[in-house]
Amino acid sequence: MPDLRFELVTPERQVLAADVHMVVVPGSEGEFGVMAGHAPYMTTLRDGELAVYRTAGATPERVRVSGGFAEVGANGLTVLAESAEA
Repeated sequence: MPDLRFELVTPERQVLAADVHMVVVPGSEGEFGVMAGHAPYMTTLRDGELAVYRTAGATPERVRVSGGFAEVGANGLTVLAESAEA
């Protein structure tokens, strides 16, 4: 399966931009996983942790986020967070 293009951006900077296997996002309605080919989707974020899986079966990198939005589209997953820290 092709990789998912993932970008994490705050008002101050681009935190992460990479091709990854999967990202688990803390959406306002609950956590959801995004992989390549995911249907278009947009939601607000709740404070929590993104889990970024660079490859299948890898240990996730965790990034704490607060506030913002997540959008899944044809170009991948973009998370616009008020703040983010690894």
